[in-house]
Amino acid sequence: MKKLLLIGCSLLLATSSGAQQRGIINNAESPHVSLRSINLGDCRWTDGFWHDKFTLCETVMMPHMGNILKGDIGHGYNNFKIAAGLKKGQHQGFAWHDGDFFKWIEAATYIYAINQDETILADLDEVIEVIGKAQQDDGYLHTQIQIEGIGHFSNRRYHEMYNCGHLYTAACIHHRVTGKTNFLDIARKNADLLYSLFQPQPKPLSRFGFNQTQIMGLAELYRTTQDKRYLQLAEIFINNRGKSRVVDDPSTEGYPIGDMVQERVPLRKETEAVGHAVLALYYYAGAADVYAETGEQALIDALDRLWDNVVHKKMYVTGALGQTHYGASSRRDKIEEGFIDEYMMPNMTAYNETCANICNSMFSYRMLGIKGKSKYADVIERVLLNSGLSGISVSGTHYYYANPLRKIYGARDYAKMNTESPDRLPYLKCFCCPPNLVRTVAKSSAWAYSLSENGVAVNLYGGNELSTKLLDGSELQLKQETQYPWKGDVTITVNACKTDPFEWRLRIPEWAEGSKIMVNGKDVGVEVTAGTYSKIQRSWKAGDIVQLTMPMDVNLVEGDPRIEEVRNQVAVQRGPIVYCIESTDLPKGTSILDVYLPSDAELKTEYKPNFLGGVATITGEIAIRKDEREGMYRNVGKPQWKTVTTQFVPYFAWSNRGDSEMTVFVPVIWNEKMIDSNGKVK
Repeated sequence: MKKLLLIGCSLLLATSSGAQQRGIINNAESPHVSLRSINLGDCRWTDGFWHDKFTLCETVMMPHMGNILKGDIGHGYNNFKIAAGLKKGQHQGFAWHDGDFFKWIEAATYIYAINQDETILADLDEVIEVIGKAQQDDGYLHTQIQIEGIGHFSNRRYHEMYNCGHLYTAACIHHRVTGKTNFLDIARKNADLLYSLFQPQPKPLSRFGFNQTQIMGLAELYRTTQDKRYLQLAEIFINNRGKSRVVDDPSTEGYPIGDMVQERVPLRKETEAVGHAVLALYYYAGAADVYAETGEQALIDALDRLWDNVVHKKMYVTGALGQTHYGASSRRDKIEEGFIDEYMMPNMTAYNETCANICNSMFSYRMLGIKGKSKYADVIERVLLNSGLSGISVSGTHYYYANPLRKIYGARDYAKMNTESPDRLPYLKCFCCPPNLVRTVAKSSAWAYSLSENGVAVNLYGGNELSTKLLDGSELQLKQETQYPWKGDVTITVNACKTDPFEWRLRIPEWAEGSKIMVNGKDVGVEVTAGTYSKIQRSWKAGDIVQLTMPMDVNLVEGDPRIEEVRNQVAVQRGPIVYCIESTDLPKGTSILDVYLPSDAELKTEYKPNFLGGVATITGEIAIRKDEREGMYRNVGKPQWKTVTTQFVPYFAWSNRGDSEMTVFVPVIWNEKMIDSNGKVK
């Protein structure tokens, strides 16, 4: 009888939380959101840029990474086998390797949601069985601590919360896609242990935890199971930050304290993004998940301030975050891999960890759901097409941890650095970024659309097919055709829909001034403003065609004048793509520091299908300064110039043609012919 009851509970769980809505964020029932996720698998990339990237992820990125993590190089699976007593050996790798392995499981699950390859599911079942055997009877699961006999929850250096959070998220996604509870049961058992320990809020555990991914994971567990304890525990973790004295104690030994882990100021009172960028963005994303369920005004007010601070005062033109590897916060706390002062944006030493960039898009995706404003999707796209993809080679097998905006030969001693490297590497000892990026590419189609109260929002553009249900249960089938981001023409055809009127929201990117929308070849008189969603409310029928035309001009982008590092310099951007120059494309022996861009340079675009995986390059004349200059400071004479024609390549595709220098920002030479006698630009 007991066994039958358990089976019944499992079936109820699978149908009540899995069948109705299986989004990347399961916010179908969240009371405080404007846009809701489509189901995983409802949107599929069919051609063009994102189809190519997803196919590479499916055939190379995900299986290649699985071989690494399940082999003797990546350690992850071996650690679980050792903890389960299935293999002899010592723990290998960092304490947070378990969480990185869970991210790979999540990526594989997204791929399965699209291709329904049963071999993926069988492989995951085998892996999950081993993880279950490694789990202790009380629910505890952390391979290093179990193998080495370290005390549980003793020091934040072991990243126990990081591993827990990625376990919960991966398990929820696995359950939503497959309907199975084998992985979810492991996650719930662990979360129940966490609740029993942390819910009483004992003082020794009040500051515990380095990385706050457990907040997002607990929110997803709540959404998946409707067990309110998990949401309550997520709030407790938010509330714990900032309520204890910031002093070293046994739980903090070995890591910076204070702003480094966002514990100097309570979240609801915070005014700026501080500390480790990955921790901060996971923290903010988790808090956004909690707000979506509770609607607490103080929480969303804080998140609004923090998003604005991140995007408008500390974000690079590529969407990257985390200006430095080592530094200090504005409150003089030591920080690593994170935020420093506003508008302090070094190029060559920019850290911009791939994980931080991805987390930027994760935070913005949650804010998009809450607020429904296109500015959040603009950031998502900026990250995905620039600082996100720069973390992996066009082959899908080599990785960057840091993503600077400039590289100069001999300027940095990489032998002294533990994560930066001159070229992408086939394996990073700190392996958090690669699976984070791979799971993002794998789930990218789930971000392309959202559901509004009575309609659909188009967030990202790319060749795809959508087969979903609106919130009223009616069927909607769309086909999107485009060569975006290389061309600005998008055609979306209705294949099936309800007869009653419903709403379309088309995102007009912030850079796309002058865009036009046509329905069935006619101007329907809707407002089309860059940086907003254009809304079309009408009755639709199968065969209706929506055409969006976005101008894809080449633009020169300058930074805020308070960013000293890019004063009198510009970056080249076309559509959503930020470009760079590599020394590979310059005359031999030319330093990237000698490159200048005439302000009136004629820049032409050419799509090259067989170059760097298929990209549009920008070609034009640049000026190379030839005069000899030595010394840290020197008198300025009349420069000697040489004009050459070269190409700019998308920033995400740099460092794929051998060792080279690179820069995003270049000094600009303003042509005097552009200035009239009154000092105005003609």
